[in-house]
Order: sequence, then structure tokens, then C-alpha cells
Amino acid sequence: MALTADSPLSARVRADTRTDHDAAQRSGFLDALAAGRLPRAAYTDLAAQHWHIYRALEQAAARMAADPVAGRFVAAELTRVPALTADLHFLAGRRWHRRLAALPATLAYRRRLHEVAAVHPPSFVAHHYTRYMGDLSGGQYLGPVIARAYGLDGDGHRFFVFDGVDPAAFRAGYRRLLDAAPWGGAEQDTFLDEVAVAYRLTIDVLDELRERWE
Repeated sequence: MALTADSPLSARVRADTRTDHDAAQRSGFLDALAAGRLPRAAYTDLAAQHWHIYRALEQAAARMAADPVAGRFVAAELTRVPALTADLHFLAGRRWHRRLAALPATLAYRRRLHEVAAVHPPSFVAHHYTRYMGDLSGGQYLGPVIARAYGLDGDGHRFFVFDGVDPAAFRAGYRRLLDAAPWGGAEQDTFLDEVAVAYRLTIDVLDELRERWE
């Protein structure tokens, strides 16, 4: 059945961004990591790029926590920066940031988060949705695969572990929050458009990582 503007927002976002989602999931860089074809330094580089992205996103979450709509999506159990910091300390030492700089695509992603996610609720939810729903779906497959490929047991891949979170139940609850968001048509369109932007920014980061390491 064709979706319309009156269809649930959670269904519309999945339909509207399916192509972008699939493109991100089929990243050659992630495939190479999962197969263990790249050095562990490539995985460490991915973790460093994630650190910059999630730091900006979680700074935006702190600002949005008091918003009557966007604040409903902010959940402490999703916070990834402490896990990424621990992973990077294990993988590259406590001075990792001195030699693992943000890529140009990561800087563009971070800039977008500062420009829109930190100030506009539907845009914030769009980026929040794209990152965390991905982490709680495909990321739950990718994490164990990467851990096996690079001999990681706990330390080094904590980013993928959400303590106390049932991924399927959380995703279902998140979709209910989306469907209940009291946004008008313009705000819903902004949300949908920004999810597409978030996917493109993600793909740009993965493409730059692939160019560097493959």
C-alpha cells in the first residue's frame, strides 16, 4: 500500500530513505572490516571518526533534553562517547587524538550537527534516529563480526554494546515516539529530509575511510 502524508512517520521514514540506508549498509569499507581484510588501524580510525560525530550529537542531545518533543528521544543508555573513548584508549592509547584527526567528511558531518541538530528539534531527532536506530539494528550484527575479525573481547568494541537495552524493544518504542510526535507537515518533511542528509554524511565518511585504507 502506498504511503501518504497521513501514514505513520516511522513507516514514511523507512520507505523514503530505504535507498540511502541500503547504500550505507553496503559500504565497501564496512564489508572489508567485517571480513578482516583491513589492518586493525582502519577499525581504530572508524572509532575515531565516530567519536567526533557522537560527541557533537550528544552535545546536541544535552541541549535538546528540555525540549517537550525532542527531549522524549534523549536516553542516557544510548550515550556512546564514554564507550568510544574507552575503545580508543585501548586501541590507540590515551593520546589517540594527537594522531587520529577527523577526516574532512567527518568535519562536515560535525558542522551539520552543530548547525541544525543543536538548534532545531526535528533535525536533531533526524540525526538521533539515523545514528542510534542504526546502531541498534545493523550495528548489533556488525559489532560481533568485527570483534571476531580483530580478536577483540570486550575491550575495543564497547561502542557496539548497549548495556541494559533490548534492541528490538527499544526500536519499537522509538518508532512509537516518532508516530506520536506532534509535528505538522512542514516539520515532518524537515525530519525526513534531514534523515536523508544524515545518511549521505555517513556515506561520505565511510567513502573517505575506504579511500584511505583500501
